[in-house]
Amino acid sequence: MAFKLPDLPYAYDALEPHIDARTMEIHHTKHHAGYTNNLNAAIEGTELEGKSIKEILANVSNHSLAVRNNAGGFFNHNLFWEVMAPNGGGEPSAQMNIHKAIERDFGSFDAFKSQFAAAAATRFGSGWAWLCVDEADKLFICSTANQDNPLMDVVPERGTPILGLDVWEHAYYLNYQNRRPDYISAFFNVINWHEVTERYNKANAGASKF
Repeated sequence: MAFKLPDLPYAYDALEPHIDARTMEIHHTKHHAGYTNNLNAAIEGTELEGKSIKEILANVSNHSLAVRNNAGGFFNHNLFWEVMAPNGGGEPSAQMNIHKAIERDFGSFDAFKSQFAAAAATRFGSGWAWLCVDEADKLFICSTANQDNPLMDVVPERGTPILGLDVWEHAYYLNYQNRRPDYISAFFNVINWHEVTERYNKANAGASKF
């Protein structure tokens, strides 16, 4: 079956004033839709038809650049929409596993926030910043270029992404122009920590939690 563009879990204006409605609409209906359509075209008639997006990403080095770019764009945006929410932001509850893991692996929420913001701000050109879980259940922060992500076998740091921030200019330029740090700061006001926690809990389900 062909991959489908998902509906957003909220209205285009739901994240204002942090992310404006026009940016959200263009980002979803033009950019994400483009990756979805181009991915379907790239895999049509190949052995990749019928495979899951994670199966494609895991062995993406074996496939064309069109598959790599568009599979990444499809997966990355699916995650991006879900890890934001109109009532998000702030610091996750102390009872949440993600809060406990952040304190364990970064020392404090503020330290995590600083490291994540730095990864997003220093990614040269287009790309993403990620919070991931490794095979030992440890959190780490990384960034990737273009539409690459930590599930791909072409990146140096592999893991399960549970939070991602799009730092392509199309994600913020209408509202923030060249002020990427302001956009990064705004993102912390819309993070859906319930979704991030759910993704953390599912990652490495066999590993010991708290």
